[in-house]
Amino acid sequence: MRGSDEHTKDIGERASERMNFRAKPHIKRTIQRAAALAGMDDSVFTMNAAYASALETIAAHERTMLAPVDHDAFFKALETPLEPTDKLRSAAQRHAARVTSK
Repeated sequence: MRGSDEHTKDIGERASERMNFRAKPHIKRTIQRAAALAGMDDSVFTMNAAYASALETIAAHERTMLAPVDHDAFFKALETPLEPTDKLRSAAQRHAARVTSK
């Protein structure tokens, strides 16, 4: 039984970059055991696990999920924005004075 899919095998580029890291002995043994159970080489297993985790992390930071009630409130606020307050205007003026956009 395969415990993990090979996420990196279908990527159409040559593996030319090296990544080196040290692991505690019990972590290495655990990875080796999991790799064996998944029918993979240690390196392939580790690379696939790291790559899948990296994709999940990136997706979590690039996407915002809203509950239906929050979704409705968000789009309602976009459609009917409130008038800026004096504090907001003051903050915008401070920002314009301090920040130079490129």
